[in-house]
Amino acid sequence: MFKMTVLPRFYETDALGHINNTVISGWFETGREPVFRLFNAELKLDKWNLILARVEIDYVAQTHYGQEVTLLTGIERVGNASFVVAQEAWQNNVCVARGKAVQVYFNYETQKSEPLPTAIRTELDKHRMKSAG
Repeated sequence: MFKMTVLPRFYETDALGHINNTVISGWFETGREPVFRLFNAELKLDKWNLILARVEIDYVAQTHYGQEVTLLTGIERVGNASFVVAQEAWQNNVCVARGKAVQVYFNYETQKSEPLPTAIRTELDKHRMKSAG
């Protein structure tokens, strides 16, 4: 499991005074970067081999400006050519959001998915999600 901390910025707040729902999606994408590096260590775009197939987010509680948010990212399931990334956002020991992203191992030249290499499957298995809650 991967862990990172973000500090909400003032411009990420909305008219209701909490962090806008669209921001969480961006934070979760940032939290997936260590997973991307398992496939492409230097994040070179000409060597990119993942495509995003689905994203879902459950907003569990309000997220507030000026207080750190901890992002947890791990692997929920590994399939033949795809895998599910599970994520959580925590603020003040409260889970404020949960999400999942389905990533597909993808060949941009052929425009088709390909089976996950064994070495990458092994690495993904090392990062199974363990909730902080």
